[in-house]
Amino acid sequence: MSLLAGLPALASPPATAAAGEAKAKLTTGAAVYSVQEGTAAHVPLSVTTGGAPLTEPVTVTYATTGKDVEPVKGKVTFPAGTASGATRTVTVPTTRDGSAEMAETVPLKLTVEGAEAPATDPRIVVDAHGLPYLDPKLPVKKRVADLLSRMTLEEKAGQMTQAERGALASEGDITTYGLGSVLSGGGSTPTPNTPEAWADMIDGYQKAALATRLQIPLIYGVDAVHGHNNLVGATIMPHNIGLGASRDPQLTQRTGAVTAAETRATGVPWNFAPCVCVTRDDRWGRAYESFGEDPALVKSMETIIQGLQGARSGKDLKRNDKVLATAKHFVGDGGTTFGSSTTGTYTIDQGVTTVTREELEAVHLSPYQEAVDRGVGSVMPSFSSLDIVGDGKGAVKMHARADMINGVLKDRMDFDGFVISDWEAIDQIPGDYASDVRTSINAGLDMIMVPYAYPTFRSTLIAEAQAGRVSQARIDDAVSRILTQKFELGLFEKPYADRSGIDEIGSADHRAVAREAAAESQVLLKNAGGVLPLKKSQKVYVAGSNADDIGNQTGGWTVTWQGSSGEITEGTTILEGMRKAAPGAAIGYSEDASAPTDGYDVGMVVVGETPYAEGVGDVGNGHDMVLSAADRAAVDKVCGAMKCAVLIVSGRTQIVGDQLGDMDALVASWLPGTEGDGVADVLYGKRAFTGQLPVTWPKSEAQLPINVGDASYDPQFPYGWGLTTRTKVPEGGQSTLKALAAAGALAEKAGSEEAGRAIVTKARLIVQQKAGERITEAVAKPFADADHLLLTGRYGAAVTKLTAAYRAA
Repeated sequence: MSLLAGLPALASPPATAAAGEAKAKLTTGAAVYSVQEGTAAHVPLSVTTGGAPLTEPVTVTYATTGKDVEPVKGKVTFPAGTASGATRTVTVPTTRDGSAEMAETVPLKLTVEGAEAPATDPRIVVDAHGLPYLDPKLPVKKRVADLLSRMTLEEKAGQMTQAERGALASEGDITTYGLGSVLSGGGSTPTPNTPEAWADMIDGYQKAALATRLQIPLIYGVDAVHGHNNLVGATIMPHNIGLGASRDPQLTQRTGAVTAAETRATGVPWNFAPCVCVTRDDRWGRAYESFGEDPALVKSMETIIQGLQGARSGKDLKRNDKVLATAKHFVGDGGTTFGSSTTGTYTIDQGVTTVTREELEAVHLSPYQEAVDRGVGSVMPSFSSLDIVGDGKGAVKMHARADMINGVLKDRMDFDGFVISDWEAIDQIPGDYASDVRTSINAGLDMIMVPYAYPTFRSTLIAEAQAGRVSQARIDDAVSRILTQKFELGLFEKPYADRSGIDEIGSADHRAVAREAAAESQVLLKNAGGVLPLKKSQKVYVAGSNADDIGNQTGGWTVTWQGSSGEITEGTTILEGMRKAAPGAAIGYSEDASAPTDGYDVGMVVVGETPYAEGVGDVGNGHDMVLSAADRAAVDKVCGAMKCAVLIVSGRTQIVGDQLGDMDALVASWLPGTEGDGVADVLYGKRAFTGQLPVTWPKSEAQLPINVGDASYDPQFPYGWGLTTRTKVPEGGQSTLKALAAAGALAEKAGSEEAGRAIVTKARLIVQQKAGERITEAVAKPFADADHLLLTGRYGAAVTKLTAAYRAA
């Protein structure tokens, strides 16, 4: 029914423009025009009508006065008949007095007749000049000290404030509040979602920041957690869980380098990644953001920080292909107890991590020391609460834990970057808003992500400081840390986007890195009868919900926060990759396996999850760990009709025990990203399967949480499991293992990682071949322990553990 039904008719229609006639608008091209002292600003005035010429004249009267601007006034007329888009330019000269001074902003006042005026008058900014903090030859520490000495409390509070781009009332808010940062949350993008539009958008925000008297540039941040994932057409890497499966630190570093290059090319210098969490429960909706369940594995993958930032010293941050990295979420986010979350319908994300101090140090804190040692520029605390057994504090929100942020991170670990809060996270601290602000700042947070409440946060912080509840020293420390990173990034010299790398976004070279990462992330869990790799001569029947869906294969945090199924970005699906890998081969496809199965040699069923992110993906919050009914039916049909391989595309392990016996081969594909070619590479043998489980694969959900090192450990597949198609398994059984143990001990003594890894890998293959599908607890426990020992450099001990597993097999 029409919303107007039942309303009385109007006596006469309201006056409107004549048919085909559009209201004229005056635009000025930009809100801010920055010029050096002594040069002129050139402000374009354009009239637009939507296409038709002006039907009546448009008159613009302009005037300006100011300390460093020569008085200018005049009038511009666009006569009737002027074409839409016509432009006149107003020139505003500035004067040079030779003295060092801060920036001056002077509005160019416009009075418009005959057209709609701009929302705000354009501003002429005479750049700050001659001041020590602007001198790139000075040490950063001196530049920071000089700038800090010139700042008011209001300006310092602005630097500590971060707003979401979509919440800004206008670009002018950046100037008004002196904001230090703006971010794009997941899915917060310009229209159109192109690299150029990103750069234009951020440059506009930067101009607003540079319209302040001190001209402190913004630092713009995004969650580029597996590539520049908000941008359509970017190269999307496997999520971290897949990189952990690769066990390849050098490749992981290269994925970070590609992500940094594509992100910085759009004007973004700051990435809220990597997540160095240690995932301890697969029911967590963020499990795929972790490199794995073993802190030793997570630490080994933190090479990604060098990929993002470059040298540990920070000297590369000024490069146009590097970004500031963020280690998150400090600390214990991966260890929350199922059922402890109080956030909406979440079950585990943002819950409570209950640990002894020894467990906290060994499992959750150690990756942060690694990140600090690697020079990470920022750290983000966790939404979750920490409950250290015996400390008498109970469960305390991490954003309020001064003992951990000030005491451990900044003091003990000597972290010299800055701490950024998570999205509205201080709101979860008990107490009123003023209490939230002072508690978080006094706990050691330096910048607060207040996406919508940025005016309120800033004014509250100022009030708390004026009342003495937040000290001047604390604020100065926070601002100094923020400014240091802005100087290190070169933002004072080059605040605007360097677009020279735009053409490399989604390039063949970048996608080649993602393809290699996708291939190395594939974990071959079972391969009875050598079903894999496939032969190009075979007729292959492909089925399953995730065979031909780029959205499902990239997962959450892709284009939007939660991600989505379907053709959401550019890339190659697994099915498309298979067809490219075996051109001319008979590859049939039926998503639901409804097509006849006769005449095929082998089946490939690609199943798993649909995208989710954070607590929305928690098990128990509308999600589980079993295949859908449709996927199970596809497995039953295909595997009942022919030899079959099942590929699981998912952010976490899936319970497959009751169908495992029907599968000839099983592959954990994780979330491989946009390059399905990489998956096809291992399916067809162009590359060997070499991946290993980064987490324990459970037999049932009742076993969770289950992790390497547990006293009771009886999984479907143990941590570190992964068959290979690269090489023949060494012969000789126990005698070979004895020789490998001796060699491992020598490699350990010599500190030879390459030799040690090769030795332990040979021993692992021997055990896997003997155990086959008979993985008992007596096999699984020492097997998993061995992989942890390998990652900590204890190669001889690792082979000894594998020998125990061999004997039990």
